Amino acid sequence: MLATRATLEMFDAVLNEEPRAEFHEVARMIELTQNPNVPQGKGTIAVVCAGTSDLPVAEEAVVTARLMGNTVELIADVGVAGIHRLLAQKNSLQSARVLIVCAGMEGALPTVVGGLVSAPVIAVPTSVGYGASFGGVAALLGMLNTCSPNVSVVNIDNGFGAACIASLINHL
Repeated sequence: MLATRATLEMFDAVLNEEPRAEFHEVARMIELTQNPNVPQGKGTIAVVCAGTSDLPVAEEAVVTARLMGNTVELIADVGVAGIHRLLAQKNSLQSARVLIVCAGMEGALPTVVGGLVSAPVIAVPTSVGYGASFGGVAALLGMLNTCSPNVSVVNIDNGFGAACIASLINHL
């Protein structure tokens, strides 16, 4: 069982009924695993996020992908403003079978990652940013206009949906 966009108050209510439930605070998710999955995916799903403000969406993808029976690696705080941090992760990026890339602001990170890897990249625009980010619309439009042919895009803050798609790809 997996509940998304959960609050601590919601978790407390669930915990009163089911003491085995777990709360993932950053991901804002409640999980109840009765039969732990042994990873069945063919490779690793790398979840990449630009900045720490993108972490809740990235963690949502991590928790979902793991629960769906995948080996998952989180690569955090590697946005294009500090591209040297991304390039330091090149081996992990290139060894992933599927990548989920979460970014706000102008949404450039999925295009950069798409240019570094040959695997499918699922871009997730996040609603963080300031100025003219328009709640993630700027990142969404930037990602939809990517020139990397291996990048597809899900809706704003949809780490759950990105993980579902990545899991399907990883299990094929």
